[in-house]
Amino acid sequence: MAVFFVVLVVALFLFGISSALLRWNEVRYRKKGLPPGTMGWPIFGETTEFLKQGPNFMKNQSARYGSFFKSHILGCPTIVSMDPELNRYILMNEAKGLVPGYPQSMLDILGNCNIAAVHGSTHKYMRGALLSLISPTMIREQLLPTIDEFMRTHLSDWDSKIIDIQQMTKEMALLSALKQIVGIDSSSISQAFMPEFFKLVLGTLSLPIDLPGTNYKRGVKARKKIISMFSKVIQGRRDSRLSHQDMLGKLMRTEENKYKLTDEEIIDQIITILYSGYETVSTTSMMAVKYLHDHPRVLQELRKEHLAVREKKRPEDPIDLNDLKPMRFTRAVILETSRMATIVNGVLRKTTREMELNGFVIPKGWRIYVYTREINYDPHIYPDPLSFNPWRWLDKSLESQNFLFIFGGGARQCPGKELGIAEISTFLHYFVTRYRWEEVGGDTLMKFPRVEAPNGLHIRVSSH
Repeated sequence: MAVFFVVLVVALFLFGISSALLRWNEVRYRKKGLPPGTMGWPIFGETTEFLKQGPNFMKNQSARYGSFFKSHILGCPTIVSMDPELNRYILMNEAKGLVPGYPQSMLDILGNCNIAAVHGSTHKYMRGALLSLISPTMIREQLLPTIDEFMRTHLSDWDSKIIDIQQMTKEMALLSALKQIVGIDSSSISQAFMPEFFKLVLGTLSLPIDLPGTNYKRGVKARKKIISMFSKVIQGRRDSRLSHQDMLGKLMRTEENKYKLTDEEIIDQIITILYSGYETVSTTSMMAVKYLHDHPRVLQELRKEHLAVREKKRPEDPIDLNDLKPMRFTRAVILETSRMATIVNGVLRKTTREMELNGFVIPKGWRIYVYTREINYDPHIYPDPLSFNPWRWLDKSLESQNFLFIFGGGARQCPGKELGIAEISTFLHYFVTRYRWEEVGGDTLMKFPRVEAPNGLHIRVSSH
């Protein structure tokens, strides 16, 4: 009886403390004009609920407070906007004080010079430098030949094997990008680079708690090792004085490049290219394989398009830009995969001054989470939205409609969109013309905060 009484007292004490902390945090952020919502715990806010429940957390909060509410996620007070019209306004008006507002963990790990962290004239300059690396001419003459050669090798020995398509597309996206960036030097650093990069990715979506064993701490350490690797490559190239026809080579040739970046800016730019392209390319490729497996009629139509391309070529002939341009159905499959899987749930902005939005007053320095996920399932834009239907994208007007946020929006629309589509198209070309596959079974998929198969996505591959 005495033990039960002690346990009861302790439980009541802890409950009282918890209630007081929650109440204190609510009062702390109670300011006239703010939208409704809850703030959760001090420091941690509602990050745990947000990461665990994802879309359900958003739906529950919007059911209680509407499409515009306050919260505290990823280490900072945040306004969540789920209104399509308002989201478009926020994304289109960076000049009015709505600048990128990525979490501190992401800024620390990707670097303060990355394109997502800067704004104004600096962003314009950095974006120009990035676009010069992925221009249509660069894609046609240098990047696509590199991608084609890589894909042929990467997919060459999958016959009669059970593979984890998640792991293979992760390696594919990262190693292909590394080859485009540092060319021949990629072979000497790739094995040491991969595990560090995977730690870096995990660290970007975490609370910035600098303690051993946390994803944030691992991500910061991984960044330092990656900086060291690229610094050695840059110095080695300066010492050799050889010219390299890859992205790094172009960034280093200041005499012919109007965008003159410091070594720190170059490395942050490289990390940004790797980070932004890796997850979208790898996850879209994996999910395309999944959806094609589950929808045989779509696979039949896609394979027909690629076999028609292959019939005009010798076996050793590469895919070029003239082959990719007519692949309308392939592009439709990629867009529908991106919509259905929702690889990007939204983007973050930050207020540079106090401002009024949607009838509420948003304090200076607060973040705004432009949550775009639910737009992908709006039946007014996408009839029968839960159906995987690439044919809908053959109507080109759908790709130019106002609420297409698959690739971001406004001045921050993903500059690597076309390069990513070219890369996934090349992967699908060699995969569907060479192989058939079936799922081994039993693998589960998670859709938030990242689209992933926690235990892998295993398929049995055989020659087509």
